[in-house]
Amino acid sequence: MHEIEWLLIISIAFAGSFGHCIGMCGGFIVAYSSAKIDSGMSVQSQFVRHSAYNMGRVTSYAIMGMIFGAIGSIISWNMDLHGALFIMAGVIMIITALGMIGLSKLIHLIEHSFTSLPWFKKLFSDLIKNKSIGSFFALGMMNGFFPCGFVFFFAAKAAASASIIKGGLIMAIFGLATVPTLLMLGQSVSFMRQVAFRQMMNRVAALAIFIYGVYSIYYGLAFLFDLPL
Repeated sequence: MHEIEWLLIISIAFAGSFGHCIGMCGGFIVAYSSAKIDSGMSVQSQFVRHSAYNMGRVTSYAIMGMIFGAIGSIISWNMDLHGALFIMAGVIMIITALGMIGLSKLIHLIEHSFTSLPWFKKLFSDLIKNKSIGSFFALGMMNGFFPCGFVFFFAAKAAASASIIKGGLIMAIFGLATVPTLLMLGQSVSFMRQVAFRQMMNRVAALAIFIYGVYSIYYGLAFLFDLPL
C-alpha cells in the first residue's frame, strides 16, 4: 500500500467518525457515561475511562483486521480468487456507502438484529453495572465487534490487503482515527447536537467509500479479464 492509501484510510475514518461513529457509538457512550461515570469525578478520571473504552474498540478492530487480512492472504494465492476478493470488497464498500446516506437498509438490519440477541443484552447489562476501568475497556471491545457498516468497509479493505500485518494495521489505524471525535463526545455530550456538520462529514466519508468501492471492483475485474490498471 502506498502512502496515499494510508492517508485516505485515515481521512475516511476521521470524517466518518463525526457522522457514522457518533450515530452508532453515541448510544454506548451516553449509556456508560450516565451509568458508570459519576458527576463529581474529575476531568482526568473521566478521560482515563473514556480512553480505556476507546482502546478497547481499537483492540477489537486490530484483531478483526488481522483475521480478515489472514483470510485475504489465503485467497490471494489464486489470481481468480484474488480478483473476486476485490470485487466482493468493492460491493461491500458500495453497500456501506449507500447505507451511510440512507439509501440501503441492509446494514441497518444486520446492526439491529445483533443488538436483539439475548447474550448481547446480558453482557452489555453486566458491563454497564461494573464501574472498574477494566469494564470500560471490555465495553469498548464489545462495541468494537458490533456489526457496523463503517467497520465492514475497513474489514473489506483489510481482507483486500491480503496480509495479516497490514490488515491489523488498517483497522487499528481506522480505530485510532475515530478516537478524537468519540473522546470529544464522551467529554461533551452536547457535541452530538451539531447535526448539520455531522451529516456533511458523513456524506464526505460515504462518497470516498463509494469511489473506493468502484475502484476495488474495477481492480478485481482487471485481475479476471486482464484490463488495464
